[in-house]
Amino acid sequence: MGSKRINLNYYPKCPNPELTVGVGRHSHVSTLKVLLQVDIDRLYVRNTDSMKWVHVPPVNRSLVINVGDALQIMSNGKYKSFEHRVIANGNENRVSVLIFVYPRPSDIIGPLKEVVESGEKPIYKHVLYSDYVKHFFKKAHDGKATVDFAKV
Repeated sequence: MGSKRINLNYYPKCPNPELTVGVGRHSHVSTLKVLLQVDIDRLYVRNTDSMKWVHVPPVNRSLVINVGDALQIMSNGKYKSFEHRVIANGNENRVSVLIFVYPRPSDIIGPLKEVVESGEKPIYKHVLYSDYVKHFFKKAHDGKATVDFAKV
């Protein structure tokens, strides 16, 4: 893998949390994300069957490993990134610690040959990772729509 990045995010308490969103709905362009959970968490994931938002109760001091879009593409959909969002909190400040693992910008991502060599049909094409990232950042967060950029 190409690079790792640590994010330390600070979300101040919001007096009117119903009027804002902490981080809009999105998935990550990374391969993996590691999140250190704390008691105060406002993470929601989209249930892909009902399309409803489901609260993810935190397990204090645990690590949550999330699959990113790049791993979804490389695994030909066997591992799936998920759409999630963070809701503002009206009672307490929130700090999140995240570690991301990314391919190199010059890497080509696509279904790994080991995944499709048994005859499985590729559902993703091979794309330059930096092009994938540019596509992600040229628009507002829109759930998992960026993954469609790599579909065959």
